[in-house]
Amino acid sequence: MKKSQMSNRILRSLSYQDFALLAPYLEEVELPSRYPIARPDTLLEYVYFPESGIGAVLSVLPDGKKAEAGMFGSEGFVPTSTIIGDTLVPYLIEMQVAGRGHRIPVERMRAVNNSSATMQVPFIKFMHVFAVQVAYTALANAKFQVEKRLARWILMCQDRLTADQLEITHEYIAFLLGVRRPSVTTALHILEGLKLIRSNRGTIIVINRKGLERFAAGCYGLPEREFERLLGAGANDKP
Repeated sequence: MKKSQMSNRILRSLSYQDFALLAPYLEEVELPSRYPIARPDTLLEYVYFPESGIGAVLSVLPDGKKAEAGMFGSEGFVPTSTIIGDTLVPYLIEMQVAGRGHRIPVERMRAVNNSSATMQVPFIKFMHVFAVQVAYTALANAKFQVEKRLARWILMCQDRLTADQLEITHEYIAFLLGVRRPSVTTALHILEGLKLIRSNRGTIIVINRKGLERFAAGCYGLPEREFERLLGAGANDKP
């Protein structure tokens, strides 16, 4: 397994020496839609590095209601708390769009981390970047209208799928955004009217990426720039 063959950007950001320590223990896995990576207050078994697909960190109420707190894909790893030695999380982590990836047992990950003084640096940087994303999700939910939140969410999905076409239903968008389905339908019509997207049953096609970014009006962009600053091409990718 070669570092250059990895699509996961955290794995690619490791030095060649650190990747060589980790690679023998990485297991390739399928990550189907709704695959539970971690459940609330359940002992964590693996650290996951998606190569494709999209996952979500979901806050869960005692009555079962859920809301998306953060999104991840091939740019990151989950659960992030394993890097600081934790073995439980209070939220649900699951795949939303099917993909593939690699995983490593938590205990093995801890042992590998302890064998290198530099291994943890990219992981801790990602924890910071993910915290920035969650903060901007809270800002978007509190201060932005549904159509701007939807624009941000579409952009974030496109970043992780690297495709113009997103396969997802109105019902599921409503669930992730924490709004009613009619609100999603109205927001999609607004974005279509501005010729930013096309929306069919279960499909959203981005037709004007730059326009969508401008429409998001600041609730998209800063977390993405923070990732590129700390973990983007050249940040730690040395032979």
